Amino acid sequence: MSKTPDSGKSEDDRPSTVEQYLVKDPERFALNMARMIEQAGKAASAWAEPREKGDVRDHVAEPVVDMVKTFSKLSEYWLSDPQRALEAQTRLFSGYMTVWANSIQRLSDGGEDAEDAVKPEPGDKRFQDPEWGRNAFFDFLKQAYLVTSRWANELVEHADGLDEHTRHKAGFYVKQVSNAISPSNFILTNPELFRETIASNGENLVRGMKMLAEDIAAGKGDLKLRQADYSSFEIGKNLATTPGKVVGRSDVAEILQYDPATETVLKRPLLICPPWINKFYILDLNPQKSFIRWAVEQGHTVFVISWINPDERHGTKSWEAYIREGLQYGLDTIEKATGEQDVNAVGYCVGGTLLAAALALLAQEGDHRIKSATFFTTQVDFTHAGDLKVFVDEEQVAAVEKAMNEKGYLDGTKMATAFNMLRSGDLIWPYVVNNYMRGKDPLPFDLLYWNADSTRMAAANHSFYLRNCYLENRLSQGEMELAGRVVSLKDVTIPVYNLASKEDHIAPALSVFLGSKYFGGEVDYVLAGSGHIAGVVNPPAAQKYHYWTGGKPTGDFDEWLAKATNHPGSWWSHWQRWIEAKDDSRVPARKPGKHMKTLGDAPGTYVKVRV
Repeated sequence: MSKTPDSGKSEDDRPSTVEQYLVKDPERFALNMARMIEQAGKAASAWAEPREKGDVRDHVAEPVVDMVKTFSKLSEYWLSDPQRALEAQTRLFSGYMTVWANSIQRLSDGGEDAEDAVKPEPGDKRFQDPEWGRNAFFDFLKQAYLVTSRWANELVEHADGLDEHTRHKAGFYVKQVSNAISPSNFILTNPELFRETIASNGENLVRGMKMLAEDIAAGKGDLKLRQADYSSFEIGKNLATTPGKVVGRSDVAEILQYDPATETVLKRPLLICPPWINKFYILDLNPQKSFIRWAVEQGHTVFVISWINPDERHGTKSWEAYIREGLQYGLDTIEKATGEQDVNAVGYCVGGTLLAAALALLAQEGDHRIKSATFFTTQVDFTHAGDLKVFVDEEQVAAVEKAMNEKGYLDGTKMATAFNMLRSGDLIWPYVVNNYMRGKDPLPFDLLYWNADSTRMAAANHSFYLRNCYLENRLSQGEMELAGRVVSLKDVTIPVYNLASKEDHIAPALSVFLGSKYFGGEVDYVLAGSGHIAGVVNPPAAQKYHYWTGGKPTGDFDEWLAKATNHPGSWWSHWQRWIEAKDDSRVPARKPGKHMKTLGDAPGTYVKVRV
């Protein structure tokens, strides 16, 4: 907060002035508007050209139709009872009247004692500019928006006649619409954007439209929203830099083995099965954040599955193929490289779901090489599967399958957009505003580079996942069919370390907790602080967050949490002690390539294939 030399008042305390919103150089402003329109034309061309050539087919109508259907069911509940409809309208009208009264008071006496009708949620960064409070016009917009969005959320919460899936979708769609129409997203209704546009005579909009055209071109007709300065990063140079070798390659996976960092290593090698929805190097972003490097330094012989970024050749690769040519191939490769059959395994997110299903299948087939399983934010039961369930019902899955069957895969941008929508207030609209309205390049950020490094989904694989897990919940019910067998998690009797994250929006902590009861052996449930990524990628040296441990994961989740022990910092060291408690015997360190030919340096070639 700075002081002005003439008044001695801070900028936040100064009264709002009209001058800051008046164009000072009309000629230059008009020229920049013309340049902006020229760049907007290039953006439109980048969008239209691939559609005219038939390279891109729009499927926008499908989610819009679903949203309209959902809102129609919500409206039907409120409008079917006149008394109920009147009460809802009265609540909204009352909120507007409070906003109007506050605005009148501000205009008449400065409004120092006027209480806002509604305040932004804690942590809401959209309305931090002082003008949102001291300028009557922008304050009115802010409060009217907050009253409306809060009212819309309450309509969903109090719609007793909706089934749970429809209520979930309605709440999600209301959130998306509310985030999209926020006055902070538009030039004329955001005081900061308004001032920047006037101060630069519209040059920010010229830069923004140029970036928009570039991002549509980069998405080959679809908007590929840039969230970071990607030019600062290169896989193998300053991302995924832990030294190692590619020791195996199949149609769907490369197997990486990392160089040892200790003279002796744990006898049991460690096989990591990451999600194929994203790339494995979330566990090896940089030396300070790398779980892989840290595990090597603790004495693990670490092997990682690096999944192919599939194309039309992989359309028929099913879950069984990912088990045989990924997980089992990894176990075979470990045996060749080390001579060891007993292995500790880690699965992350959908990689963990695949690992759980594979363990159930391998138990029936008599393959008992995996002696312990660790799951990072993994769901095996999808009853409480979070906001991703919004995208999964019979109509939507059928539409996705139709789109996938055209090419043999689902475009990576589609999956990336879905994940970004789960946190649109953090991962979409701030970047729309920063990039295309302020005309500013986003900052370099390794995590957001990884987030934007999209992967395609092989059609057969993704269809099996959506139907068997999200839609029909077959794994936990003992009904999933793999390799001609019906598999059951009760057959998984090895020790399980089941890690959830407290604020996870993809694999909710409750969902992971309830999934623990389906395994046939001992399960240690551990709850990390933060979310799906930060809760997992939390090195001990950072001294961030907390984790909770407690009794068996049975009964009520909230009761378990209330009795659990809170530990400061990272769960990584706790996991290491858990692993060593199962088998802490050690052998001389193993160097990649000693017993088999290597195929190149880590991180390999598959991870470098971009969408």
